[in-house]
Amino acid sequence: MSWQSALACWYLRRQFRPQTLKPGINVERARELTSGRAWSPRVPGGWRLRESYGPDDRPLRGEWIERADDLTLSRSGPIVLYCHGGGYYFCSPRTHRSIVFGLATRANAPIFSVDYRLAPEHRFPAALDDATAAYRQLVADGTAPESIVIAGDSAGGGLALATLIALRDAGDPLPAGCLLFSPWTDLATIRTNDGLDPMFSGPAIGPAARLYLGETPATHPYASPLYADLQGLPPLFIMAGSTEVLLDDSQRVADKARAAGVDCEFEVWKKMPHVWPLFSPFIPEANRALDRAAAFVQRVTSGATKAAQPSRVTSIA
Repeated sequence: MSWQSALACWYLRRQFRPQTLKPGINVERARELTSGRAWSPRVPGGWRLRESYGPDDRPLRGEWIERADDLTLSRSGPIVLYCHGGGYYFCSPRTHRSIVFGLATRANAPIFSVDYRLAPEHRFPAALDDATAAYRQLVADGTAPESIVIAGDSAGGGLALATLIALRDAGDPLPAGCLLFSPWTDLATIRTNDGLDPMFSGPAIGPAARLYLGETPATHPYASPLYADLQGLPPLFIMAGSTEVLLDDSQRVADKARAAGVDCEFEVWKKMPHVWPLFSPFIPEANRALDRAAAFVQRVTSGATKAAQPSRVTSIA
């Protein structure tokens, strides 16, 4: 564990976790705290940020990070459709630019970060509808499904997996793979690491789930993809920290996917905070995780996927 990650955990435990111990959810405060300039890193050299927030931009409402020399906006190589985290009620493509920029440059792949609608103004299935519509628009615009990877973190990780399942159920052509950072896949239960997670307390998860679900059962497979049939999905790559409360969400999805014959890689990173790749480039482990994520994007979009193997967990210090 690097001193940088230890410092990040110390900061989160002192500044962020106490907020999750308070009763209820202050949606406006959460959005206010994540709306400042601190969440907007500099665009990498050789790349450009193209924002699509006009009234006519749906279903591709959000942000493109793409190579600056791609004047034709051609989509010949891999493309990532990214779903940001934030409990389904706060954050945005802007707050997650560090992870999106880092992944794009390493994978040499343009990324569209979808600005899906948020609860409580727009409850389930609004976010899912927006993510599936964005994927279908990419395909309709001429992007080959086998060149697309759907990715996401935390709630966005659960949304990415739910999008994959919904597309399969609807008979859509599936993407090349799905990349998940600390995904929230079970809105019904929290089983591990309450008290160890430097960022969240276990009881804080339930109110966020109810804010998003409304009257929808927490075990609905499109809200909590852990409860879905995972057969027939493309390769999955999942990363989680060893001390986060959502570790079980990743572990159980990985086990269930492998039991269904899905090629699923699952890495547990020792003592990393929730969605630590967001701390790139400050934390060395964040940079290493993005390197591995980029390698997955390149591998699955090249067609060089591995045959399914018995369920396994890789522990990374």
